[in-house]
Amino acid sequence: MAKIALFGAGGTIGSRVLREALGRGHQVTAVVRDPRKITEQHPNLTLATGDVLDPASVAAVAKGQDVVVSAVGGGDGPGHQATIRPAAEALVEGLRSLGADAPRLIAVGGAGSLRTPGGTQVWDAEGLPGFVLQIMHAHGDALDFYRTIGDVRWTCLSPAAQIEPGERTGTYRAALDDLVVDADGRSRISAEDYAVALVDEIEHPGHVGERFTVGA
Repeated sequence: MAKIALFGAGGTIGSRVLREALGRGHQVTAVVRDPRKITEQHPNLTLATGDVLDPASVAAVAKGQDVVVSAVGGGDGPGHQATIRPAAEALVEGLRSLGADAPRLIAVGGAGSLRTPGGTQVWDAEGLPGFVLQIMHAHGDALDFYRTIGDVRWTCLSPAAQIEPGERTGTYRAALDDLVVDADGRSRISAEDYAVALVDEIEHPGHVGERFTVGA
């Protein structure tokens, strides 16, 4: 079983990753600014106070772990721009300071930079609100940064175009940089099945040093 440090454990995706990992018997340290926000109780769950934007804090909670998962968000568009790439930079700097003993990093990414069946990128669609574009490009900037990193074992997992709470089916389809769509051209996945895919990647690493995506 893996030892996992999870940033953003109180969010929509992070909370599902937390439950999925605990349900499979992994040991999870939920890293939050305010531990009172985590109501989950489990013998394999530890709460820790930390700041994903502080490399020293990242290093402190990551030491001795097998995997660090970043499921942080920024709320609105400007919040994402102020959080997502800076968090990526702090995570890499913190893990780098641990040298050869550094755990893997798996980061929750965005769908905006994925290629559509038409050959464009998701964020090229007409009519997207400005705040949505800000969120998409914040994740795209973080991915660009990760792709320059060769000395930290990172993985970025992009969701389908639509991700929301729903049913855990335990099944999904995966691709690298191409949006996963169904027979009707829709791209979607439940937050629960996204968490399944992320924990599967923890258990069976297949995308170290690259981005991949999942959809129903």
